[in-house]
Amino acid sequence: MRTEASAHQDLTNTTHVDGARYGSARRTTLAEELRLRLADDIVRGMLAPGTALDETELARRFGVSRTPVREAIRLLAASGLVEARAHRAAVVARPSETRLAGMFEVMAELEALCAGLAAERMTSSERLALDRRHEELRALIRDGDPQRYHETNEAFHAVIYGGAHNAYLAELTLDTRRRVSPFRRAQFRNLGRLAKSHAEHDRVVLAILRGDRDGAGAAMRQHIEKVRDEYGVYAGLSLP
Repeated sequence: MRTEASAHQDLTNTTHVDGARYGSARRTTLAEELRLRLADDIVRGMLAPGTALDETELARRFGVSRTPVREAIRLLAASGLVEARAHRAAVVARPSETRLAGMFEVMAELEALCAGLAAERMTSSERLALDRRHEELRALIRDGDPQRYHETNEAFHAVIYGGAHNAYLAELTLDTRRRVSPFRRAQFRNLGRLAKSHAEHDRVVLAILRGDRDGAGAAMRQHIEKVRDEYGVYAGLSLP
């Protein structure tokens, strides 16, 4: 009989498809791993809008208790992928195109502000860390592994959030990113997207290293807008 610990290990072993690490140093919780598995199923259309998410059935499917399943569903509700209902099973509720466009709009502005402040405030060691993450992403393009790229990409952006030296802004940006994360991750499945993403990062990194606040903000805003458009291509949507 499988234990919850072994189920956790099984999920971790599928990290190239379903992981959720901010780089190799970050250990995921079981609930986060389940959230990513379910988010992928929803974004790919395998769980259609209106589908009830039965905690007992999902716990049986993943070989875990209902506790991490319940937490995963709560996390999905925060991103708008799931609608929680009192005393009834939550249901899949993909955000409307208008709401999704609004989420990306806010994401673009928050990340642009982070990048602009980082251009002014990053320390020498933080600039080196940013350049190192950027080079890690370059190497991953050759592997063509969208999940590993996604994980390192989150670490890359986290360096920029920290480099802004504004804890409240970083908190807001990370919270918004968690809500948009399933859609950001999906766009990496588009053909050639990894290389394009890295080229967009090039412009952000160069502006930050030059100390160009306006240039860094503009480059980051354009990058997130491109992420939105690429997700639209993946999902067959035309986001306003």
